[in-house]
This record gives sequence, C-alpha cells and structure tokens, in this order.
Amino acid sequence: MRIAVAGGTGTVGRHVVEIARQRGHHAVSLSRSEGVDLVNGRGLDQALEGTETVIDVSGVETMSTKKAVDFYTNATQNLLAAEKKAGVRHHVALSIVGIDKATSGLYAGKLVQEDEVRHGGIPWSLLRSTQFHEFVPMVVKAASAGPLVLVPNMFTQPVAAREVAEALVNAAEAGPKGRLPDLGGPRAEKLADLVRAYLQKTGKRKRIVQLNVPGRMGKAMRKGGLIPKAGADVGRQTFQEWLETHHNK
Repeated sequence: MRIAVAGGTGTVGRHVVEIARQRGHHAVSLSRSEGVDLVNGRGLDQALEGTETVIDVSGVETMSTKKAVDFYTNATQNLLAAEKKAGVRHHVALSIVGIDKATSGLYAGKLVQEDEVRHGGIPWSLLRSTQFHEFVPMVVKAASAGPLVLVPNMFTQPVAAREVAEALVNAAEAGPKGRLPDLGGPRAEKLADLVRAYLQKTGKRKRIVQLNVPGRMGKAMRKGGLIPKAGADVGRQTFQEWLETHHNK
C-alpha cells in the first residue's frame, strides 16, 4: 500500500520508511526538508494524494507545555484534514507510555495529539512506547553544563527505535485497531545508570548530577509511572546491546 510517514526523517521515522519499503509498500516521507510543513499544512494535500495509510511519528524538541500543545494541535489537525481530502483509510500515531501521569511539557502535547486522533474522523491505531535508546545521548547533549551532566531522577525502560518502527508498520498492515498494547524495552533501568554507561562507552568525561524534577512529571519519573504495566509488549534489544552496536570507540 501507499504509506505516508509524517516525520519520516526522524529517529523512528527513517526506520518506518525503510521497513515499509522492505516489505514492498510505497512509503513516502513527510518532512520540512521534503517540502511538507505539518504546522501550517504546506504541501500536505499534494503529498497525501493516493495515500491509504498515514503513520505519524512527527515530533518537536521542547520542554515548553505551550509549544508542545501548539505543535501537536496544529500538526495533527492539519494532517487529519488533509487525510480526509485524500481519502486516507487509516491513521497510525505514536505516543508515549505514562503520559496520563505527567501532563506537562511534551507529554501535554502528546495527550492533545491522542485526543485529536480519537475524534478526528479517520479510523485509527495508537501505539504508546517508552523512550528510545537514543534518548540517553539526547539527555547528555541537552543537559550538559561544562563538566557536569544534569540527569533527572527517573526510571525508564528504553526500547530500540527500530523495534518501535516495526510495530508501527505491523499496525499499518493490520488495519485500524484503536489503542494498541504499550511497547517497552526488555529492562527497567535508572536513567543515571544508562547515562553513566553511555559516557563510559563514548569516552566522555562528565560528572552526573541527579536531579528531582518537580511536580507530577517528576513524581511519575521517580515512581515508575513511565514504565509499562503488565501485559505490555516487550522489545528485544537492551540498552547495553544498542550501545555496543552503535558506539564502538
């Protein structure tokens, strides 16, 4: 089938495009670099012509609740409106495990996105996953201050981005199923331990300072609220295996 991948050049999106093509689908990537802007709708109508299924893995890097909510509201509404015009039959969206317990920042935006998808008039499937293994180097890059790296006190169960992509393509092939089982990695870990392993593997010399994030978000991080519950699907690749594969010094 013809599958359009919103955010097709991102961490998960590039895997979605590759896997879909390997399985014989005609996959097109929707991103600003390819002339499509989800936030203002530019290029969407033309890009979705003849498309049967849309997989939305678009995202925004922000800690601002307003910016996240604005992005996911505009992007999702524009996407769904263009899908109706194009006759799209299935909308697959990627979300994050535990966002009900942490309703600020990016998670507030994802909750709005989920609500738009549920009431958007296009048959849908929704997959919530935990953070990807790539989340750890992103934390190091974003939270470094000189020789220090500021790491939230957080339990996480990271999953391989490629395994999330496989699950999304599976969902596209299966047709609309509503909320799918959550997907997490094979092992629950403290984020600080993962950062320590990453720094050691990549030869970066930094001291980890663990911080308690305030509010509901921080509580969810510390108390395991972002870990999948029993019955969730479990990925195969551990963080350590990913680290060995991607960061050989």
